[in-house]
Amino acid sequence: MFTRIEDFIAEWEKEAELTDRVLSALTDMSLRQAVISGRRTLGDLAWHLVTSVHYMSTLGLEFEGAELGASTPESAEQIASEYRRINAELLRAMKAQWSDDRLGDTIAIMGEEYRNGDSLQYSVMHQAHHRGQMTVLMRQAGLLPPDIYGPTYEGWVEKGMTPLA
Repeated sequence: MFTRIEDFIAEWEKEAELTDRVLSALTDMSLRQAVISGRRTLGDLAWHLVTSVHYMSTLGLEFEGAELGASTPESAEQIASEYRRINAELLRAMKAQWSDDRLGDTIAIMGEEYRNGDSLQYSVMHQAHHRGQMTVLMRQAGLLPPDIYGPTYEGWVEKGMTPLA
């Protein structure tokens, strides 16, 4: 659980940069890639990451998210730029509207009580979860995923090192 706004902001900025790297590596053609028919596509997952940032408005933060009910854009650049815009809006709202004491406040989400600091931690993990899904779909779409928490297989090779299996 986050207990200080500045800790959340520092962590979120690092994680948002990683998410932006993944989103920025997408192509318009890759957005249609699905693991199997009938499941979310790479574009749907990317757009879900964009729209899910606005979930934090349920915690009492006021900022402009993506258009409610908007379909997944067909432009990878539009998805990435909308993520950057909403991310900046979230951080502005957090800095202007909250202080550390708000992180201990609880709110009912789907019938259960959660502290805001826990919900913010969940939001960080949520992005990491979907980035992992996206890197698999990126490979299936013929894209090279960017380094996230370390080099990719190709990154090891590029550095003249033996990749871990």
